[in-house]
Amino acid sequence: MIFVTTGTQDPFDRFIQAIDLTLPYMNGVEVVGQVAKSDYQVKNFVVHEFLSPKDFEECFSRADLIVAHAGMGTIISALVKEKPILVMPRLAKFGEQRNDHQLATAMRFDKLGYINVAYDEVELMHMLKTIQAKPLTPMFSINDHASKELISSLSNFINL
Repeated sequence: MIFVTTGTQDPFDRFIQAIDLTLPYMNGVEVVGQVAKSDYQVKNFVVHEFLSPKDFEECFSRADLIVAHAGMGTIISALVKEKPILVMPRLAKFGEQRNDHQLATAMRFDKLGYINVAYDEVELMHMLKTIQAKPLTPMFSINDHASKELISSLSNFINL
């Protein structure tokens, strides 16, 4: 199962549309998403505007792959849970963010080799189409490098 998340505050239509248009080429893979209210109407996967923390955790834990915006909370959660993650950053030039902090985050984590990054819709669609032939794997485990106290503190902060 692929779990898609954009967070709950801002729409990310460019990202969601790219995923939705790719799914017919993915041989029936199950996709569930927590997708902020948007103008784009998803046709090919199940979306929820909001998931309770319990339901979000269940989807995240059950997923074989996380596909998300480049939000730090989602990235850190994937690293802690040792889940492969594919992110596409929101960009200021499209009005998706007020600045390009998600692009900077994605570029840094990509350079470190910690996450998979698609920098635009075409790259995202290509990476998704090739996943079944070449599944993504966790690239980095924060558990091997951070103390349990730091991980716990970050998890508590993110889940507030």
